[in-house]
Amino acid sequence: MTLKVVPNAEGSGSAAVKCRWCRHTIATRQGRGRPREFCSQACRQWDWVARQRATELKLAEDELVVTRSELNEIRDRIFVLACAIDDVAGDIDNKRMPLEAMRESLRWLIDAARPVTDAHIGGHGDSDTRPQQRPA
Repeated sequence: MTLKVVPNAEGSGSAAVKCRWCRHTIATRQGRGRPREFCSQACRQWDWVARQRATELKLAEDELVVTRSELNEIRDRIFVLACAIDDVAGDIDNKRMPLEAMRESLRWLIDAARPVTDAHIGGHGDSDTRPQQRPA
């Protein structure tokens, strides 16, 4: 299979196609065949299950059912991330801040961001599809 990276709207070299279920980026391929819509068979299955359930509940294409606890958890994670962003933004403006204190602020930001990036709504939480971290 030949993979082709397509520039997105910002002009960067990342692929513009996203998985219909988990929204992770899918590399496009040249040649024949239908374009991929899912990053994995599991995502294809979860999308099918969701569409079947939406049909049963008579939901429109743009409607979504999320449990109250999942919604509250997402809101809490976003609030913590917003607080971390505000803290680090203030720390960046402090020109006399020691390097170790800046590192600690950035660790706080990463620790606050990780739960947001790891969040999955519904039945997709068993697989870790997060992009690999760069070596330090």
